[in-house]
Amino acid sequence: MKALVRWLDHRTGIAGLLHAALYEHVPGGARWRYVWGSTLVFAFTVQAITGMFLWMAYAPSSQTAWESVYYIQHEMQGGWLLRGIHHFMAQAMVVLLALHLMQVVIDGAYRAPREVNFWLGLVLMQIVLALSLTGYLLPWDQKGYWATIVATNIASIVPVVGEQLQRLVVGGPEYGHHTLTRFFALHAGVLPASLVGFLVLHVALFRRHGLHAKVPLRNRDGSFWPDQVLKDAVACLAVLAVVLFLTLLPGLRSEQGIGALVASDRAGDVLGAELGAPADGATPYSAARPEWYFLFLFQFLKLFESNPETGELIGGIIIPGAVMGLLFLMPLIGRWKLGHRFNIGMLACLLVGVALLTGQAVWADRQSLWIKEPDADQVRSHEKWNLSHDYVQAVEQAEAAAHRAVELARGVEIPPSGALSLLRNDPKTRGPELFEQNCAACHSHTDPSLGGLVAKDPSAPDLFGFASRAWIAGLLDPERIATIAYFGNTSHKDGDMVSFVQGDEFKGLDAKQRQEIAAALSAEAKLPSQAAVDAKDIAMIATGAELIKGSAGCTNCHHFQEAGDLGSAPDLAGYGSGEWLIGMISNPEHARFYGDKNDRMPGFAVGDNPDQHRLTAQELGLIVDWLRGEWYEPAEVAAGDEHSTSQTPAVP
Repeated sequence: MKALVRWLDHRTGIAGLLHAALYEHVPGGARWRYVWGSTLVFAFTVQAITGMFLWMAYAPSSQTAWESVYYIQHEMQGGWLLRGIHHFMAQAMVVLLALHLMQVVIDGAYRAPREVNFWLGLVLMQIVLALSLTGYLLPWDQKGYWATIVATNIASIVPVVGEQLQRLVVGGPEYGHHTLTRFFALHAGVLPASLVGFLVLHVALFRRHGLHAKVPLRNRDGSFWPDQVLKDAVACLAVLAVVLFLTLLPGLRSEQGIGALVASDRAGDVLGAELGAPADGATPYSAARPEWYFLFLFQFLKLFESNPETGELIGGIIIPGAVMGLLFLMPLIGRWKLGHRFNIGMLACLLVGVALLTGQAVWADRQSLWIKEPDADQVRSHEKWNLSHDYVQAVEQAEAAAHRAVELARGVEIPPSGALSLLRNDPKTRGPELFEQNCAACHSHTDPSLGGLVAKDPSAPDLFGFASRAWIAGLLDPERIATIAYFGNTSHKDGDMVSFVQGDEFKGLDAKQRQEIAAALSAEAKLPSQAAVDAKDIAMIATGAELIKGSAGCTNCHHFQEAGDLGSAPDLAGYGSGEWLIGMISNPEHARFYGDKNDRMPGFAVGDNPDQHRLTAQELGLIVDWLRGEWYEPAEVAAGDEHSTSQTPAVP
């Protein structure tokens, strides 16, 4: 071995290089306050290594980025760990940068002759922040997409060249594929290469001027090896331990236990870094916020909201630029003892201000979770609480959408058009959105498991559980048919149906007969949530059908199976089925439904010209499937009967 070392040293001079690197003079001996620079180099090295492995599985395009990150997070062996380390180490670098800057300024290591090296350090700090900003977009999820729009909009307020600068950053007039590829090139190529170049200069100047020791010196002079190396190594391990702890933290809180979770094939669902729903520029995202280390700037800009014309320029460009300018002037200001104290005070105020603004931002977003809703007469407090409440709800909806996207990606093959089309064609996701846009002005859908969509001024039946046995039982209940849940706020309140159900003839039916009628009518819908019970109750359904056609008197107005005629009341053949609902929503004034007795309900697809329809055939299908509870659910959810219970109201 010694011979091999001598041969290698003879050919390369490695022994001299190692000696020069390890036996650097350390005035006053090794100290813990000197570890921050080494931890930053360690953190960047970890980022470079994990980033290269992530790169191997990442596909940077608007139709493949989310899909590849999904693969890394949920399918690739250990991918969640790789993403988690990369994600949290990036955040650790921001904290280490702040600590390193504080140590350098407090120790006076920025003063002559180290001015240039301090300026190089500030450049490195901005490169690290730029790496964080560009990396935020790469998963191409809703959170990163909308947060990047907010961040890059700041560039547009730069005087004279703002619009051109924003286009340069975004890669064109709109956010899309070019934005993603541009950010990826910056994140994986330009910025790391720049960081390495500036880091080499930084270390070279550091070695030229030597370590600036904090005085008074407490110990005898030493060398970098072994004491300082040991302290640096311990600090690096501590940083890695914190990053691993943050990566595993959700698992430590889970009932499953961290060991079982890590060993399972669903570890990526809980552990590692967050992955939101696929980016969708057509769907507003109220939960958009920058990463926590940029929250102070987000909150700072709110101070200028009352002056939108110049406030953004002052808060987003001029003041941050002035602060950065002061940081660059520190070596010149610090030439004198008073200037050095001024620099320390300014840095302390800056960090305290950042902490306070960050705290204010968190409080503004989360206060509705921690305090009760203020009284309405406390107008300002009530308004802030409502904004917080809206944000918390938006976060919950975003988490639900992200969870649903993963369910679909795992259970349904991702099409060539990308995972976003899974959500756009998913009744569970798009159904309530379309219902809220087109139907919720009159109808409510009070499904408690989905939070409920309640019309501001309901004037038509609540459609939660429409055509289910429970819903029809309520319709046939003399005490409920004229309530707001059914015909209470419609012209039918005083119509034939209400009179019939509340009349003596129908009241004469006993409870069992009404259940049989409800079962028979509901069976026409062929609801997925009732398939099993319908198959079991064939005899009951047959009896109910005979009652509808016979003694119950329903076919005096309605058509049902071979009995009754069309034209007096809605057709009960296929009542609540997909075909029936599409026909009803398309044109409620059709003779098969309400005809000239229709109460205000507009037709959403009347006539043969699709260009004149309010809803496309796809949108109609999504609303109908959602009302009927027809959507994909994972096997474990279906087995737990969650699907059926969420689509069926409780029987009164």
